[in-house]
Amino acid sequence: MSSPLDLLAPKGLALLGLLGPLVLLYILKVRRKRKRVASTWLWASAKRDLIARSPFQKLIAQVPLILQALALLLLAFALARPATRGRAITGDHLAIIVDASASMSAQSVAGAETKTRIELARKVAEDILSSLGPGSDALLLEAGRDARVVAPLDRDAVRLKAALKTLRVHDVEGDLGAAVALAVDRLRQLGGSRRIVVITDGNLAAPAALSGASLPIEVITVGTPVDNAAIVRVDVRSGIEPTLKREQVQAFLVVANFGKAPRELYVTMREDNASDVLASRKILVAPGERQAVVLDFLPAPGDYRRGLIFDIAPHDAMEVDDAAFARVPAGDKLPVAYVAPDPQKVSPWIERAIVSDPATTLKTLSVAELAKPAAVEMDAFVVVEGACPDFVPGGDLLIVAPPAGRCFGTVVGRTLEAPSITSWESGDARMRFLSLDGVSISRAAALKPEGPTQELIRTQDGTIATDISTPTRTGTLLGFDVGDSDWPLKASFVLFMRNMLEQARIHRAHGITGPARAGEPLRVRLPASAKDVEVKGPTGDKLDVSLRGGLAVVPEISKVGLYQLSWQGPEGGALVAPANLTSAAESDLGSVMAPAGSGKDEIKVTAAGIEPDAHNEWSWVLALVALGFVVFDIWYLTRKPRLAPAAAPAAPKRPPTPERRAAA
Repeated sequence: MSSPLDLLAPKGLALLGLLGPLVLLYILKVRRKRKRVASTWLWASAKRDLIARSPFQKLIAQVPLILQALALLLLAFALARPATRGRAITGDHLAIIVDASASMSAQSVAGAETKTRIELARKVAEDILSSLGPGSDALLLEAGRDARVVAPLDRDAVRLKAALKTLRVHDVEGDLGAAVALAVDRLRQLGGSRRIVVITDGNLAAPAALSGASLPIEVITVGTPVDNAAIVRVDVRSGIEPTLKREQVQAFLVVANFGKAPRELYVTMREDNASDVLASRKILVAPGERQAVVLDFLPAPGDYRRGLIFDIAPHDAMEVDDAAFARVPAGDKLPVAYVAPDPQKVSPWIERAIVSDPATTLKTLSVAELAKPAAVEMDAFVVVEGACPDFVPGGDLLIVAPPAGRCFGTVVGRTLEAPSITSWESGDARMRFLSLDGVSISRAAALKPEGPTQELIRTQDGTIATDISTPTRTGTLLGFDVGDSDWPLKASFVLFMRNMLEQARIHRAHGITGPARAGEPLRVRLPASAKDVEVKGPTGDKLDVSLRGGLAVVPEISKVGLYQLSWQGPEGGALVAPANLTSAAESDLGSVMAPAGSGKDEIKVTAAGIEPDAHNEWSWVLALVALGFVVFDIWYLTRKPRLAPAAAPAAPKRPPTPERRAAA
């Protein structure tokens, strides 16, 4: 699609044809009128012109002629729109995608100075915008964990370059596929030629996401491969110190060396807002190796639920993966609340399975006592037998033999006599490593969950165990009394109880639905009575948060670190939630992206060193110089001639004296 300005280029050079008439005006003789005069002595040159028969005169190089010719030449070249540019960035509509993942924060050597990869990407994007042809427009997108439109389609390069300055690196694992899909969606309905340019360092968690796009894609890589070491995994749990038999906090880390030389590193652990090192270890990691590191310390009562910071030193080109974050578990003893209509008549089988775990503390309650404030700890494992209260505080939940009716989304129906177990969900964490073959049940209630995916144990007559989990807890419902079966006599029952207790212990240690990663929503379980929740990020900025049913959700976290949550209510309090990168794909800075696809789907990959030169038009400069020549010509023709100074009268000659004659 050509613009009206494109039509001026050939017409501009056509102005050079006016040089001929201009020169002709300066060589044509002036036609003079005949007049009678007394003498032709003063008009001798005019008389010679009249006598000559040729209508032309000799061309004399005059200042006005030179000025007017130069102005005409410059104006012709200005209308031809001369410009300097490198390889063309073709396309009427262009989408520029800039990778904003964590690896773009790595330092790279650019000439005599060191710049981050995101700075190099901004420079490449600016040059691309400068090289766009007249009439073309561009769209800017940021590719972090999700895609974000930085600037909509625009032809104003100044506005687009200003939008580039807002690009920031996020501590996330990048996903270019989402950005490419968004770019294709925005360009699909436009006419003319369309293309996508992706600026990245090549550290992609999912490089195949660039293949299969319906529009041409060109990838420009920035940065050079560098050695890097990173913490790629972290987990903190409570244990028992074997010598002192005291509670011990144990941190398990995996440190990876993505460089080509061995790295000697110091791994340290300290609490948040504390300078003292709790534990440290010196390790030597071979090239391409991943080494496990265990750090531990004996916690004091005030250490529970505090944030932990892990660090490897010396730091390298990418510092975001040199640190990891966790929190001190809330004690080695998992509180268990056993709730029944009569606390004195609880199932001995379930009670024995709980007590047999030395890392638990058991507390029995009546159903009425659940309504009391702080009756159950926020992250306690709760067992309810023979009842189904509308509200159950605490953490993970097990309901056994509830009465008929609706219970946490599952309908408890008719009684099944001697149901035979046919299948169970072996892939569920609660059912792992166990088998229900040979288990006999005398009676059970038929359960109807909200969906088939919630069925845990099935019989030939119906479902007898369902999943009643919510976003804030893991819940299990057994439609029978374990005393009405021989299941407690088998090892699978002990495994079932241990699996649930272990899962509750993990949830209690993290305080969330699972380990949080930067770029994903942060979900934190709070008391159901919590209100007025406030969340502060690692840099102290307040974040938006939604609260529903005791689950606080921060839609997106873009930075690694410790997030501070506080809330009001009868059970007001505060806690920290860690978020980490832990991505080998982002930390491997030595990889180089290769072309993906084949045939017509092949993706063109070039280095930023072959970036296009800026497209600079010089029309305005030439037009300005031409205007200067015209103004000078007007001044030259209208100036007042300078009068020559009058000559002094000559002194009268004196006759030579005799002495002068003798000297001569």
